[in-house]
Amino acid sequence: MIERITVIVCDSFGVGEMPDAASYGDAGSHTLGGICRVMPGLTVPNLVNLGLGNIAPFAPVPAVAHPLAAWGKMAEASPGKDTTTGHWEMMGLVLNTAFPVYPNGFPRELMETFEKAIGRKTLGNRPASGTEILTELGEEHMRTGSPIVYTSGDSVFQVAAHEEVIAVPELYKICETARDLLRGPHEVGRVIARPFVGKPGAFKRTYNRHDYAVLPAAPTLLDLMVKQGIPTYGIGKIGDIFCGQGIGNSRRTQGNPDGMTVLAENLDRYTEGFHYLNLVDFDQNFGHRRDPVGYGKCLEEFDRLLPSILTRLSERDLLFITADHGNDPTFKGTDHCREYVPIIAFAPGRPGLELGVRTSFADLAATIADVWNVPGLKSGRSFAEAFLGSH
Repeated sequence: MIERITVIVCDSFGVGEMPDAASYGDAGSHTLGGICRVMPGLTVPNLVNLGLGNIAPFAPVPAVAHPLAAWGKMAEASPGKDTTTGHWEMMGLVLNTAFPVYPNGFPRELMETFEKAIGRKTLGNRPASGTEILTELGEEHMRTGSPIVYTSGDSVFQVAAHEEVIAVPELYKICETARDLLRGPHEVGRVIARPFVGKPGAFKRTYNRHDYAVLPAAPTLLDLMVKQGIPTYGIGKIGDIFCGQGIGNSRRTQGNPDGMTVLAENLDRYTEGFHYLNLVDFDQNFGHRRDPVGYGKCLEEFDRLLPSILTRLSERDLLFITADHGNDPTFKGTDHCREYVPIIAFAPGRPGLELGVRTSFADLAATIADVWNVPGLKSGRSFAEAFLGSH
């Protein structure tokens, strides 16, 4: 009897371009492959033993004869390649229309309305790397008090401000104002508060980041589980991504190690329920910054921390490791990539097997719903029978 299910999302950890990647400008992207090319000494033995190399083999991440987990990869059925779309789909909500993007910045009339509402002028208003735009405009922001607005190839309206110039609570209010304005045709997937500290030439973003998403357009697996009385726990930015909907208990984190620590604490404290963790450092600190060595070291750190979770699992547990999109740190630009994501499904005491190429992230939701007999999910194809047999 499965009493507890854990999903760890390695944010942006793609495993190769999807067939439609060229239409997104992402042909040739491969997050894991890019890391392995730059770091031939990459050492991730726990992920290898679970079957990561069986999904996408590279010299430092080889396939193994008898993986400890079931393995495969999932394609995104929804259009887009952003965090919100990916997380919603893995919880069973497949979108028909992509969130809007702004390759030329936001319309002037929208920005004028926003500036009037917050009582401040703004800087930027264009696609940019979060760290590069701080280098370029951070000093001017500190001199003028004007927040920096920028976007990316994804559907985001990001507002950066130095914590000593615009206090974090005020920055949050500014972002709440933006969220209220960005409705209808301009309803971006997320408004993101990006506070930073430091001096010109040495600015550093803080973990006081806050994401303002939109409510899921339809019930997700999280809602259905809550309806069934199943406890749900969101760790990291999960609560933000779903606007708290379907999340019974939410805890913010200060990066990947803290996220793994909080998950371990949850597993010690709660013997049942659904535990959903996002590890943002892969994407935020290394994917967007096109830092393959940093990404690889972050992956090695995650691998070292994995036993702290695996040793807490019993035959009453299921663990899934996956991602929400790609972000090849060796690829052009600074944006997410349209890639397959890994699916590693670990059930202590059960042999590994191949899950193949899944046609939707929603297959994960369908599998969880199948295991726990949760009715009402409309998307996805369960692999529970292949994975668990007569569960």
